[in-house]
Amino acid sequence: MTKFSKLSEQLLKGIGGLSNITYITHCATRLRVSYRNKELLKMELLENLPNSSGIIALAGTVQIIIGTDVHDAYNEFLEYTGWTESENSEGIVTESEESQSYEKRDFQYYLLKFSNFIAPIFMPIIPALITGGMILAIKNLLVNYFGVSIDSGTAQWMLNIFDAAFKFLPIYIGYTMAQQLKMQPIMGAMLGAVLISPTFENGLIPDIFGLLVPQVSYRSTILPVILGVALMYFVDKGLKKVLPKTLSYFLKPLLTMIIVTPVVLILLAPAGNLLSGYVADFVLWVSNTLGIIALPLLSMIYPYMVMFGLDKGLHPIALELLDKLGYNPVTIVIGFISNICIGATTLALAFSMKDKAQKATAVSSGITALCGVTEPAFYGQLISHPKCMIGHAVGALCAGLFAGFFHLKTFVHGGCPGWLTLLFFVDQNGNINYVLIAIVAALIGMIVSFFATCIILRREGKLENNKKFSNEVIN
Repeated sequence: MTKFSKLSEQLLKGIGGLSNITYITHCATRLRVSYRNKELLKMELLENLPNSSGIIALAGTVQIIIGTDVHDAYNEFLEYTGWTESENSEGIVTESEESQSYEKRDFQYYLLKFSNFIAPIFMPIIPALITGGMILAIKNLLVNYFGVSIDSGTAQWMLNIFDAAFKFLPIYIGYTMAQQLKMQPIMGAMLGAVLISPTFENGLIPDIFGLLVPQVSYRSTILPVILGVALMYFVDKGLKKVLPKTLSYFLKPLLTMIIVTPVVLILLAPAGNLLSGYVADFVLWVSNTLGIIALPLLSMIYPYMVMFGLDKGLHPIALELLDKLGYNPVTIVIGFISNICIGATTLALAFSMKDKAQKATAVSSGITALCGVTEPAFYGQLISHPKCMIGHAVGALCAGLFAGFFHLKTFVHGGCPGWLTLLFFVDQNGNINYVLIAIVAALIGMIVSFFATCIILRREGKLENNKKFSNEVIN
């Protein structure tokens, strides 16, 4: 019996059996199981799953909070239930097209659907982005502070790793998006490769069928390939209906590329690139004019953005900002501040606990949150102590104000921002000014969150003691 055997068994019973499952996936810390009929859920079983920090049931999906072992839990649940992954997939299981959710399709439902669609596109590439970003930061430090020549083999080797992670993003995104849309992933990757091929980048395709092709570089971009794969989905679907099955294997990919690539190169990719520029300009305007207000407010509500999956929607914005501006003044910064404050708040809660086992669990969750993974702390500890989130909000407000005043920004993209990802704040020249600002902001957030939470818990304890005393006097 393995670690997640009991969880798999109980989860399958709690979800209403195999026939009630429509979709299975996972993010960095949560196993997500979508269902057909809410009436079949057994909440008592789901709320008491072993090796879980809790669940969130929203709009047709049960999210089971596992932690960093989520991939093991995911694989074991797939094996136990008999589900099979789509070919070469990264945590995506085919959903029956006939499946229908019996839940009300309100705003929350579509919000979660959007999150479930975005997550499998971006989450598989996050490890590569973290690796590439950290390597670039290390390279910049070595060149600027340790005498390594920018032209040396060592520096160029590190730059090569960074380029592999970021400059080929259209290929990675094309692959994962095609996979998410249940097409052949390699065709999405091929479309991404068309956008960054040397033939196109060197200006050797001035026109197609006499129509002018805008000469734009699409390396490191996101939106152009997303629009292209979206068009490919509809073309692929249409060809599937009209082509004989005997010829489909050979003709469908060929005709798809012949139809899609001209439209993408002439129209969709330039439009996507233009739209990306507008998004970057808007975020830059918000940062410059409202940064001192926006950063603290967004840092305060960030845990709830994670709860509803809105943080997944920040990945494309962050990558576009890095591509257009060379830095990101918002998305990673608010996650960094919020995660640090969640960790400090949880440690303050642990400080107030008397039970040794509970204290040890809370301390472990708090330290994990300081390192960037907040689900065990937020769902396992703070959700059941909602007043503690006031302490988090106060700390995030103070740290966010400081970060906004000094225009804190990151220069690479990745996930789980915390004390272990300070290299995200090293700029292209290897300067550590923003690292120092990040450290001060984090310390402000930690100290304020910790003591604010301690004061709240002490006040709450005094009120409870007064109530007990009053009841004893009355009795």
